[in-house]
Amino acid sequence: MSLPKLLNLALLIAFPIAWFAPLMRAGLLPLFGLSEISVISGLQSLWKSDVALALLVTFFALFAPYVKTLGMALLHFGLLSEKVKPALGILGKLAMADIFLIAVYITVAKGIGVGRIETAWGLYLFTGCIIIQLVLGLLFKPAQPRTG
Repeated sequence: MSLPKLLNLALLIAFPIAWFAPLMRAGLLPLFGLSEISVISGLQSLWKSDVALALLVTFFALFAPYVKTLGMALLHFGLLSEKVKPALGILGKLAMADIFLIAVYITVAKGIGVGRIETAWGLYLFTGCIIIQLVLGLLFKPAQPRTG
């Protein structure tokens, strides 16, 4: 099995870990403890306050990258038509939009200066998963049709 196939299969495990890993630690004042925020905890808060935004973020953060990873795995093993590759590429780009939004929120919150935000290892894991997925999509070689 080739390295791209193994990396893509590893993403099927890494993405769920990244969703529960802390993206950042945030607090109102430096004297108080910081709360860890993950993709899942952020989504839980959104579902309570803004359902439409929660649906959008759920699509960008969970659905788009995972469906692309599953689709790429099926393509790698010749179980899905090559015709779906452009759609999978679009899903990967949509997933990258989520990383951009998180970066904007961190920048804005730090710029206001009211609270304190520290990035955590989950942000790097989630970003790495998305970037690896984009690179694998660029390097993708379709499976050879089985003969015989």
